[in-house]
Amino acid sequence: MTEFKHTELGNGLDVIAEVNPNACAASIGFFVRTGSRDESDEISGVSHFLEHMLFKGTPRRSAEEVNRELDAMGGVSNAFTNEEVTVYYVSVLPELQTQAVDLLADILRPSLREEDFHTEKKVILEEIKMYADQPPFGVDEKCRELFFKGHPLSRSVLGTAESVGSLTVSQMRAYFENRYSPGNIVVAASGAVDFEKFVRDLEERCGGWEPKPVSRETFRPEGCAGKESFLRPSSAQEYLFLLSDAPSSRDDDRYAAALLANIVGDDIGSRLFWALLDNGKADCASLGFSDYFDAGFFCASLCCAPGKVSENLKIMEEILSQCVEEGITQEELLRSQNKVLARLVRAAERSRGRLFSIGQEWIQNRIYCPVSSDMEKVRAITVDEMNRLLRKYPVTPKLSVAVGPMSDPF
Repeated sequence: MTEFKHTELGNGLDVIAEVNPNACAASIGFFVRTGSRDESDEISGVSHFLEHMLFKGTPRRSAEEVNRELDAMGGVSNAFTNEEVTVYYVSVLPELQTQAVDLLADILRPSLREEDFHTEKKVILEEIKMYADQPPFGVDEKCRELFFKGHPLSRSVLGTAESVGSLTVSQMRAYFENRYSPGNIVVAASGAVDFEKFVRDLEERCGGWEPKPVSRETFRPEGCAGKESFLRPSSAQEYLFLLSDAPSSRDDDRYAAALLANIVGDDIGSRLFWALLDNGKADCASLGFSDYFDAGFFCASLCCAPGKVSENLKIMEEILSQCVEEGITQEELLRSQNKVLARLVRAAERSRGRLFSIGQEWIQNRIYCPVSSDMEKVRAITVDEMNRLLRKYPVTPKLSVAVGPMSDPF
């Protein structure tokens, strides 16, 4: 039977675990409350760049030793950065718990050598170019920039070639000292975890980290309206994004929003699937829901041949308008609940799936949601609640953005 445990070290480092003695693996992650929203225009992209640098060596380990040790532990290890959090994690055999803690704690205090900084900067700049060359050519980030204009969420996770190119190692070190304070970090674990030993290991390796005050600017933005088109003559297809306001990660309406996105725009069986994908009218047609600490948005996406844009866009806009005007049906809700519940269960069957769930929920809202609680909330949603959500957050687009060979797709 799973058990949730929580403690806090003297320096403010938050430690949580969902212990399941019947699991076959242990997953451990350091969740740092920092991302692109915590940057300035001058240092845009530093959070993601810093994530790369943490694998370039520490006072105790070289970069080669870090990577060899990660490989030798087997399992899965990786890191990622988004708008609000940077995560470093491993999933290993339970007997490697202490070794995993030692390695992750060590890389969380990197050397940040200038030579490594300049080498890795070239990698990041190439990544920015690669992202801009691949469909949809960076316009998904451009959508967030336009929709959240004037809000910290408008900043790019990768940054720009200009901001990354002019970034200095001293700026990165200052950012690290400011954001990687123990009070701004949650260490989470799930699976076959020895919690008492977990805490002792963290106290030994992280208890000496110096705490510093950390803040974050938060306020609910008003999604911006308008239409923007970016010409990309080399693209064979046109990509369109239709954005509207949605609940934040602190809003219980997020459960209904996830169900709505599934009903309208799941990759199979949704309204957009039957109207645009099953019949071959479009290559991609979906509705996604993204939530953040103080904001959220729905994004309807369409990808098709330029000659089909006008017809397909009309169909998509009609479906979105119909949802707002007529609501959704009991049959649609039940089908969506079953699909979402099945995905929750499948994710929970892996310790890594639970690690991300409990870590993200705790660092955002400081609450623990067992799988059963999430499932109860999904099951409890009614058609009336779904239709109330549509009145509060209509999915008819506020912002429309396109990229492709068409000069005027709208």
